[in-house]
Amino acid sequence: MATANQPSQQELEKLLKDYQLLQDQLRTYALQLEQLQAQKMDMERAGSELEKASGKVYISIGSVIVETTKEKATGDIKERSSLTDARIQSVNKQYTELRNREKQLNEQITLLYKQSQGGA
Repeated sequence: MATANQPSQQELEKLLKDYQLLQDQLRTYALQLEQLQAQKMDMERAGSELEKASGKVYISIGSVIVETTKEKATGDIKERSSLTDARIQSVNKQYTELRNREKQLNEQITLLYKQSQGGA
């Protein structure tokens, strides 16, 4: 039985479970960030290639490729790049908040573990 100074095994197990879920979320957000950054790099390369282009320009709309003007294609890339930047900022903010929560949980778990071992 847990005393005021001794945490119960259930408290420690719950925190460990929460910590594991948090780790899964962090991995998911890290993957999303990686994918978004790759998309951003692709758009930058496409924009660079578009600047060099002369002649006909085509864009992909769903599964269809259509001819367009260089200006419209450039605008489309800039718009998508801007949206990707916003998504990167949002995911990065959530990732940072989760990292802070992870640090707090880690400290709680360490403290409770020490208390359960008779330390602290």
